[in-house]
Amino acid sequence: MILVTGGAGYIGSHICVELLNQGYEVVVVDNLSNSQLESLRRVHELTGKTIEFYEVDLLHSEKLSQVFANHPIDAVIHLAGLKAVGESVKMPLKYYSNNLTGTFTLCEVMKEFNVKKLIFSSSATVYGTPERNPIEESASLQAANPYGRTKLMIEEILEDLYISDQSFSISVLRYFNPIGAHPSGRIGENPKGIPNNLMPYITQVAIGEYSELQVFGNDYPTIDGTGVRDFIHVVDLAKGHVKALEYVTAETGYETYNLGTGEGYSVLQIVHAFEKASGRKIPYKIKGRRSGDIAECFSDPSKAEAKLGWKAEKGINDMCEDAWKWQRNNPNGYSSERSYSYSHDNRE
Repeated sequence: MILVTGGAGYIGSHICVELLNQGYEVVVVDNLSNSQLESLRRVHELTGKTIEFYEVDLLHSEKLSQVFANHPIDAVIHLAGLKAVGESVKMPLKYYSNNLTGTFTLCEVMKEFNVKKLIFSSSATVYGTPERNPIEESASLQAANPYGRTKLMIEEILEDLYISDQSFSISVLRYFNPIGAHPSGRIGENPKGIPNNLMPYITQVAIGEYSELQVFGNDYPTIDGTGVRDFIHVVDLAKGHVKALEYVTAETGYETYNLGTGEGYSVLQIVHAFEKASGRKIPYKIKGRRSGDIAECFSDPSKAEAKLGWKAEKGINDMCEDAWKWQRNNPNGYSSERSYSYSHDNRE
């Protein structure tokens, strides 16, 4: 059985679909601070399989221990954590306290129950301003904001954990920029409030929720002056976790992997691709650069292909088409949860 922390969120729900489709049993813990239970009901709808769900915060070790006591957990996929870069700059102590302490608690409970296979959701933010592109895993690490520093600190903690006990098998997955949605249009990105990320902002402009997109900076040394990023379809990202799970199940060690496409697209290239996919015009206004933003960032994903047998398959048109299908079918996101019975729903 696989435990997914933060499994009701955007990325977590897509990972649950892929795990269930591959025959794994799944248990999810999530405090629902930035997610909704409706996502897991829809995972059940898509797969016909049930997830054991616990509304538990990782800061509550006794409740987390009870989850491990209730289920024969073989491996953990750790996604739970606060994740907004801008908020982390304004509230650094909140981010350090939550993300680090939650991971400490999880690792302590894993050791207590002799669970030693872990996949950690890291981020390309650990690279800061890259010295060159594409970025390899061996590049220097220099996170530029508190959110990125929590990811980098956790990476170092997990490496020390492996050094202390080499029966652990830990894969750290450095995500680039996940966008898109499940091709069914049933699960997708559901931000609360004003979106922090580019694609949900674009899709909400497309449905009239916002009048225009704000583009921060058009004077970077890039193809059109706007920032360039490595966008990856969330389904490809989810499949990368299944491949990492297969690897940690068979091997021991500590490894880091980039999960990206290896291609960079500018903000305006994404806007134009979305306009083509949706048939909707996306008005935008150029604003000044944001502090901490960089011109260009894209991955070298060859290590994941060589060691995990994983490679991104979906292109930018798939990403835009699926994001638009999700937004068009769910203009208010997961706005109205329907009741769904979980046999071990442990609410706080």
